[in-house]
Amino acid sequence: MIAIIDYGAGNLRSVEKAFDFLGCSTKIVQKAEDLLRADGAVLPGVGAFGDAVECLEKAGLMDAIREFAASGKPFLGICLGFQLLFEESEESPGKRGLGIFKGKICRIPAGEGLKIPHMGWNSLKIKDSSGLYGAITGEPYVYFVHSYYLHAQDPRIVSAQTEYGVTIDASVRQGNIHGVQFHPEKSGRVGLKMLENFVSLVEAPERGMDR
Repeated sequence: MIAIIDYGAGNLRSVEKAFDFLGCSTKIVQKAEDLLRADGAVLPGVGAFGDAVECLEKAGLMDAIREFAASGKPFLGICLGFQLLFEESEESPGKRGLGIFKGKICRIPAGEGLKIPHMGWNSLKIKDSSGLYGAITGEPYVYFVHSYYLHAQDPRIVSAQTEYGVTIDASVRQGNIHGVQFHPEKSGRVGLKMLENFVSLVEAPERGMDR
């Protein structure tokens, strides 16, 4: 079973429906004990970084998410859930993220012809074809909605990048932990394939630990 973490600031239903389409069992969880019993977990999210941190803290989920990520079970952060894996964001100075990865989330710089937030389809340059990107070739298009982006402190964890005025580290992977800035659940067949690959990691956890 895959836990979809509900902290009051996530696009839960679209993620749940995508896994339902794939025939995967999911459960929306709000408590630490329910999360820790799951075989895999997804942290979705929309909205502001600081608000999400406060919601996670009030729900007592910050430490539970860190514990789950350290357990070796497959974990996926989506959009804001991806940003929360890092230490801090320019969106909410003084608010500390999960700190699972080192790094800061920065505002996309304004530029000629660029609209902020960045909303729409962009192609990915895949740097790590394992994990979520198994059997995905070329430079696939995926759907983004965001005003802030990651420039990873450790480039070795970056699994894909895109361009929108700056180079955006669009996804990361380290062992069992995966994170994507875009929305795979809204990215058509390519996105469903990524989620299907994640389900495969949950069903065979040892594959989620490949580096």
